[in-house]
Amino acid sequence: MNMAAELYFIRHGVAAERGDAWPDDTKRPLTDDGVRRLRRTAAGLVEIGVNFDVMLASPLVRAKQTAEILANALAPHPPIVTTDALSPGGSYAAVLDDLAKQARRRRIALVGHEPGIGALAARLIGSRHALEFKKGAIACIDVAALPPTGAGSLHWFLTPRLLRNLGK
Repeated sequence: MNMAAELYFIRHGVAAERGDAWPDDTKRPLTDDGVRRLRRTAAGLVEIGVNFDVMLASPLVRAKQTAEILANALAPHPPIVTTDALSPGGSYAAVLDDLAKQARRRRIALVGHEPGIGALAARLIGSRHALEFKKGAIACIDVAALPPTGAGSLHWFLTPRLLRNLGK
């Protein structure tokens, strides 16, 4: 039976710059400041009563770290499932397949990268223009069923600064 769900789209936090120190982009970690900011973001989520049943995350280090920081602040801690569908260049069809596997869940976080996470969120609300996610931004989109078969509704879209201020 298909039921309504809340999808939370999250861009990873501030990561180390590309360059000689990180020749393999998949291994770039969050910076110390990125970790600190995400902990405050997580406190903001707790403050507004957000929790997740499961978190789907890109396998890139910075996205997995983002998911872990957020999950550790929530009670109960949601499980984290890594998926190539949320990697840069992942396909919309692959994301829908992953969401279908979570059809019994009601609150699903998707942690990824720009421009993919913004394009995915836009597509799920029926927009032709990608939403711009700053690092650490989170949007909540309500969908009628999993996997989504029609346009969902943008419930809210919070900047990382606002979330951090909520978590003070």
